[in-house]
Amino acid sequence: GGLVMAWAAAVASARGPPPAHRERGRRRWGGLQLQVSCRKRERDRRHDDDHHPYKVVEITPPPTDLGVRCFPSNMHCGESVTIEGQAYTVSAVIHRYQLRKGKYEPREKRLDVQSTGRYILNLYLENLLQKS
Repeated sequence: GGLVMAWAAAVASARGPPPAHRERGRRRWGGLQLQVSCRKRERDRRHDDDHHPYKVVEITPPPTDLGVRCFPSNMHCGESVTIEGQAYTVSAVIHRYQLRKGKYEPREKRLDVQSTGRYILNLYLENLLQKS
């Protein structure tokens, strides 16, 4: 089954950041705070915690934002993903952290992807360059 994204919006409060266990997938735009949670359909709920929201960016110039998507937490370079019927290959997995109150907290998870054809072509050209 496919993943279902649930979006919940709430007004940001001045009380400071939420507890660390709720930090996953939070984004702030202006005065709004959005939380993305990844849920599988009822029949596929066994591995619910294995999926996390990632910001997906196609890095082929010019960079294109493909939105926030849910993927397994163990994503790695070279892995194939399909977004809106298009095949992509992961070229980088980026985890960004922010120092808050003396602790580093997750701020963003991002996947840099390329179309699979472009990824293979880049590998081929890189290999040719190394041989010369």
